[in-house]
Amino acid sequence: MNELLKNNSISSSSIESSILSLIKSSSIKSFAEKNGLAHEKLKKLVSDLSNNKGQSIIYAGDILPVEVHSLVNLLNELLNNTKLYNYEKALLTYNTLSSSKELHTLVKNMKNGSVGAVIHFESNPVYELAAEYGYTEALQNVESVTSISEAPNETTNVSHYVLSVNNQLESWGLHHTRNGLIYLQQPVINPLFDTTEKETIITNFINESISDQDAYHKYVMNYVKENVYSKLNSAAAFETFWYTALHDGVINVKPTGYKLSKMNQSVISKPTFNLENMTLVVHNNYNFGTGQFSNNGWLQELPHPVTKVTWDNYAAIAPATAAKLNIENDDLIKINVEGKEIEIAAFVQPGMAENTIVTELGYGRESSGEVAEKVGFNVNRLLSGQDVSQYIFDNVSIAKTGEVYKLASTQEHHALDDDFVKDFNRIRKIIQEGTLEEYKENPEFLKEHKHEIFSITESHKYENEKWAMTIDLNKCLGCSECVSSCNVENNVPIVGKDQVSRGREMHWIRLDRYYSGTPEEPIVSTQPILCQHCDNAPCENVCPVNATNHSPDGLNQMAYNRCVGTRYCANNCPYKVRRFNFYNFRDNFADAHYENELTNLVHNPEVTIRSRGVIEKCTFCIQHIMDAREIAIREGRKLGPEDVKTSCQTACPTNAIEFGDSNSKESKVSKNRAHELSYHVLEELNIRPNVTYLAKIRNTDSEDV
Repeated sequence: MNELLKNNSISSSSIESSILSLIKSSSIKSFAEKNGLAHEKLKKLVSDLSNNKGQSIIYAGDILPVEVHSLVNLLNELLNNTKLYNYEKALLTYNTLSSSKELHTLVKNMKNGSVGAVIHFESNPVYELAAEYGYTEALQNVESVTSISEAPNETTNVSHYVLSVNNQLESWGLHHTRNGLIYLQQPVINPLFDTTEKETIITNFINESISDQDAYHKYVMNYVKENVYSKLNSAAAFETFWYTALHDGVINVKPTGYKLSKMNQSVISKPTFNLENMTLVVHNNYNFGTGQFSNNGWLQELPHPVTKVTWDNYAAIAPATAAKLNIENDDLIKINVEGKEIEIAAFVQPGMAENTIVTELGYGRESSGEVAEKVGFNVNRLLSGQDVSQYIFDNVSIAKTGEVYKLASTQEHHALDDDFVKDFNRIRKIIQEGTLEEYKENPEFLKEHKHEIFSITESHKYENEKWAMTIDLNKCLGCSECVSSCNVENNVPIVGKDQVSRGREMHWIRLDRYYSGTPEEPIVSTQPILCQHCDNAPCENVCPVNATNHSPDGLNQMAYNRCVGTRYCANNCPYKVRRFNFYNFRDNFADAHYENELTNLVHNPEVTIRSRGVIEKCTFCIQHIMDAREIAIREGRKLGPEDVKTSCQTACPTNAIEFGDSNSKESKVSKNRAHELSYHVLEELNIRPNVTYLAKIRNTDSEDV
């Protein structure tokens, strides 16, 4: 802020005197020197903010303390960025979270016998609350402890009564989480077990009834009738309105009014913490948050978007800090925070801030199901409400234990300072990128890397559809939603940590993450890789039983019943996207956990369940192609170029993936393939892949390239 004041980007008259003196006492130069940052780069950030007043948003994340958020909100207001706030579609919160003081008061009352009954409503405080609250011990003084829960967990394990509830697919729901929209949820199946909706339990508590199993359904209908329908002046009868709303799943309502007011600057105070020593940062697990869904094997085996580690959490540290402390990957280290200790595996992560440890919640579960049981390390033991923030701790000490704990990763890590492997992804043109200025000067710059592809034989003619996919690397976030959706859609099995460690994961899509640059400031590139469905596929030429073959519409097919498991095709695939079932993984994992009668219900009946001894890979969701073709035949029309949606395409939150008929000039796929940024990975091999990538354009200063 001081730099913005100096260049007159913000006015001192808009800032209270006490805050102004606080701002002027800071210096961007001293901040850069203290934290090992480049002063010139920070000045460029300030310049960008100055040049884009009212067109930028500064975001502080959700683990930083209140003081930081207050200053960030003030800075957005001073830069006139608040005009970008969209209150009409803002997230709504009806109930504020309990404060640390309120939780301590509750525990105190429980310990002295003032609380006669505790009801846990789909919560797990025994596991999730910091140990300093003493919540588990306090429960022993409560006469009646009830848990309303869908699955067993640490809290149900110490409860007197456990009321099992419906799965969300068996439940009604009414959600007003975003301004202007009400979402309706209806069950898609009847309850499989003798369970009840959690809201019905509460409703029956209130109404002193135990027999009305339809109470919440009635409540939802009545709420919509009295609070929504009555205010919309709809010409339709309520029954018609209700069924229309259920069909659409959403009701548009008048947004809650808002009034944008100036920030109360008196709430701003100088941050009291001083992060000069080793700092620990704790945050939710990327895949399953604080651990609620940790018993889902698909989520446990989904690689972390950056580190690609599965089935574990770890203590990530910077390369320079690791070298200083003589710590290597898989070293078991002891972390001490104010006398509380845990042992956890170390992981050296490029790009990390020095003297900082980052780890995740959601692991080290007990009594929570076969999949999650004792997977990883319980970091909740370190949590406290009395430090920098609930999730940031200073004055942390770490020490090597001398032991090793092997982490399982789906991608090997190469050294950024090893000239033999440094930047190999760019050298081989696997990742092709450019800067915005380069693209403006020469939009055809990628053609410099094109190879002249020729054939001594006549190419096959595809008379009707020819399916293809394009992936825009500018839009891809590396979030792994495509991987997760593909796993569910195509019945991809979980193999477990021991098999992942051997490189036997079964994911049909993988997100390759490449580093270039330096260990301190790596440039990260992400690329989804799946079967490329090559026109001149090298896998097809070597299969002795013709299990992998080419279809008339351009698909590289797999006939599982013909496959005898020679794996010649996997050896001959340059993209390494073919997976082999070394075991019947559903039986091999967790004592046949995924062969029980209930878990079988998650399988997609449209896709074959593969056992051991066969190769499997991406099929371009052939089941969707067949469904769309059947509908077109039934309707007496030609199959449209974009009638088919693959599961990864549907799940992608940024629409980075497009799928369609490349023979149609009107399809998005054809237009993307003709784009000047389009390229094929390893096109010099003349295997003619049908997955096209759009090169990433970075808005980078020329001196940083």
